Amino acid sequence: MRECISIHVGQAGVQIGNACWELYCLEHGIQPDGQMPSDKTIGGGDDSFNTFFSETGAGKHVPRAVFVDLEPTVVDEVRTGTYRQLFHPEQLITGKEDAANNYARGHYTIGKEIVDLVLDRIRKLADQCTGLQGFLIFHSFGGGTGSGFTSLRFDGALNVDLTEFQTNLVPYPRIHFPLATYAPVISAEKAYHEQLSVAEITNACFEPANQMVKCDPRHGKYMACCMLYRGDVVPKDVNAAIATIKTKRTIQFVDWCPTGFKVGINYQPPTVVPGGDLAKVQRAVCMLSNTTAIAEAWARLDHKFDLMYAKRAFVHWYVGEGMEEGEFSEAREDLAALEKDYEEVGVDSVEGEGEEEGEEY
Repeated sequence: MRECISIHVGQAGVQIGNACWELYCLEHGIQPDGQMPSDKTIGGGDDSFNTFFSETGAGKHVPRAVFVDLEPTVVDEVRTGTYRQLFHPEQLITGKEDAANNYARGHYTIGKEIVDLVLDRIRKLADQCTGLQGFLIFHSFGGGTGSGFTSLRFDGALNVDLTEFQTNLVPYPRIHFPLATYAPVISAEKAYHEQLSVAEITNACFEPANQMVKCDPRHGKYMACCMLYRGDVVPKDVNAAIATIKTKRTIQFVDWCPTGFKVGINYQPPTVVPGGDLAKVQRAVCMLSNTTAIAEAWARLDHKFDLMYAKRAFVHWYVGEGMEEGEFSEAREDLAALEKDYEEVGVDSVEGEGEEEGEEY
């Protein structure tokens, strides 16, 4: 059935998960208690919800998700919140004391105590799947738990799944950090005056203001782009918008990769959360792209790390939890190597390699 299991780790993962499942329920017409009024015949009708929800004999829809945190307060908000009846109690796992923003506590000390229970719950969820396509892991890179412990199926013209993303976005095993961009990010008042055509929202994806990571793709080169459209979108408009983008000087591709765009179109219009800040729009696009510009984020991290590590600031907290100082310099070297990998990928191929090209065909 192409199921996805979501794993929400730490405060950030759990809070994003809360918002995510609220949206999934709205998308599929599922009530906070797990019932789906539109689905009169159990097991019949539209079963697009099966990717993210499993259906019980009583007709209740249960998220294929696990919430994990090393301290209970954030997950308790799920246990007592609007969607408390939606989740199976065994899927909400908490420890007694938190990782106190310390990676080593999450990785070595407290995380170790809880990991077997978590793996067991995930295994149970996986056993319920007939064709598991992958896991979605929600966590922050900072903090202690998230750092140390750690497409909806509607009718559409072009449906894409997780394996297609991997195939199209990852040219080398280490170059696997996609940049996510969403458009239109717009308020209701502003949307009233905007046209938001397919061409406009496609162009917006290449603007740094719409990105989820702070870097400037205009200074880097793209290896691949996956565009996922929702709502009133036809392939003809998408092709025209992409053709225009390919002619722009500011959008450069590496020379060893043809200007490949992977496109998915889903006719279900974007859903909004009541009382949310985003406007209800007829069409939206999410772009996942692999660009060498993301190395800017690594460079920023490296610089901040070097400043603190030169003074050995905060290091004692990590060493006290069983980490060794050598792990810091090892991780720093690994990130420097990753930066270099991205740099090499962006360099134009040597012209001498072109001599054999005639034989390929």
